[in-house]
Amino acid sequence: MDFRLPDSAALRPLSSASLSSSWHLDLYLSPVIPPAKRWRRNCRPPFSVRAGRRNAASKGLQKDAKRDLSRILRTEAAVLGVERKAGSAKSTRLWPRAVLEALDDSISNNRWESALKIFGLLRRQHWYQPKPQTYAKLLTMLGKCRQPDHATSLFRVMLSEGLKPTLDVYTSLVGAYGHSGLLDEAIHTMDEMKTISDCRPDAYTYTILINCCCKLGRFNLVPSLLAEMSYLGIESNTVTHNTIIDGYGKVGMLEEMEDHLSTMLESGKCLPDIFTMNSFIWAYGSVGRVEEMERWYDEFQHMGVEPGLQTFNILIKSYGKASMYGKMVLVMNYMKKRFFSPDAVTFNIIIECFGRAGNIEKMEYFFRLMKIQGVKPNSVTYCSLVSGYSKANLLEKVPTIIRQTENTDVVLDTPFFNCVISAYGQAREVKTMEEMFTLMKEKNCTPDTITFATMIQSYNAIGMCETAKELENKMHRTERRFLAPTNSNKHHEASYVAEEIGPSCEDSDAI
Repeated sequence: MDFRLPDSAALRPLSSASLSSSWHLDLYLSPVIPPAKRWRRNCRPPFSVRAGRRNAASKGLQKDAKRDLSRILRTEAAVLGVERKAGSAKSTRLWPRAVLEALDDSISNNRWESALKIFGLLRRQHWYQPKPQTYAKLLTMLGKCRQPDHATSLFRVMLSEGLKPTLDVYTSLVGAYGHSGLLDEAIHTMDEMKTISDCRPDAYTYTILINCCCKLGRFNLVPSLLAEMSYLGIESNTVTHNTIIDGYGKVGMLEEMEDHLSTMLESGKCLPDIFTMNSFIWAYGSVGRVEEMERWYDEFQHMGVEPGLQTFNILIKSYGKASMYGKMVLVMNYMKKRFFSPDAVTFNIIIECFGRAGNIEKMEYFFRLMKIQGVKPNSVTYCSLVSGYSKANLLEKVPTIIRQTENTDVVLDTPFFNCVISAYGQAREVKTMEEMFTLMKEKNCTPDTITFATMIQSYNAIGMCETAKELENKMHRTERRFLAPTNSNKHHEASYVAEEIGPSCEDSDAI
């Protein structure tokens, strides 16, 4: 089937008139460089007259830059000092900015244990004033980290400080329970909100709860929640509809997804946007229904929805999964013509697809192109390279990949080492596998159940049953105090990339 991208209105090639206008715009924006003048032999060029002033100005700029750098370094050192002092009960007069920035950094990176310790330190400061916004951010973070018990305790602490819960605080608490799988507690909290005049749930609160229902597969509750919103006079917005469409798409309920899009269009108040488009394309592309994916791509463009970089990433991923590598390259070429710069996710998808297909030449070509275009490789990139070399039986190239990471600031994570250990384990190179396990611990990467399961399987495959049994016993002894959670380590680069290009990730973050 021919690639449909150029057929739509938004994908037509540029006309001569548009090229002419774009050339004139470029000419208008470009600096005008006058022709060089011929200076007489005894005449000093005018730019040498102000050389002293320019040098003085440049020195002033250097001083300002050094001053700014010094200020940044002092702030970062203060933040690290706050994290070290979080467990101390004596620190009550710390620098407010350092404490607040340390708390914000922990919340942004979902380090919930550190965030709660720093918040405890914050509450002991003499200048501390409790604010509902701080509690709302902490509750949202605890929801993302699946810590409902700590969320309940934090809510009680807020009540003990005499603060009245706001709508944002209650909404964050609903999300903390819902994302942790405690849907009954989330619904109970929403019922409690309805009895408080200043905290009655709005469209945002209902969208949070609907999102939790979709992620937990409780689609039977969605119609009742929508009916309740209508009864209370709360209108569904585009994010609400996108959440439901995305939920149906991720579990393969494609008919229900299309039906809800019809409902969205019939309402006349909520128009589909790029997140709706990405959800549809991802849903059909993930199950290999490429023709329907292309049809919906054209349909949304006829609705006036323009594709974005994330849309193209989903298309490339879908074509790669269907082994339609020619169309992958066509999408890349089209992105170049439309001035869409590929990002790390784009290159990771392509590298992973060619590595899975055993086309090492193409895989290495796009890895070189990634670096030439100034796109920084990350841990997922190196994971895909190692996996590709492993499938092509080119393990002699894996040490080169590891050495490359040592010359960069890429932080190697547990999925990367899982990939390396799996590669050597499948090749029955047990000694090298054990060396990688040691290196993993030296790099402060915590092994998870996938790490141990891979090594146990490798030991059993070569008849080292006693070693496998000992490792299994060690895994059971230490899994509570030593193992990292495995829900974020499904390695493989394919699933990791799929999360990166999720159809409505921005909507998910928003709710």
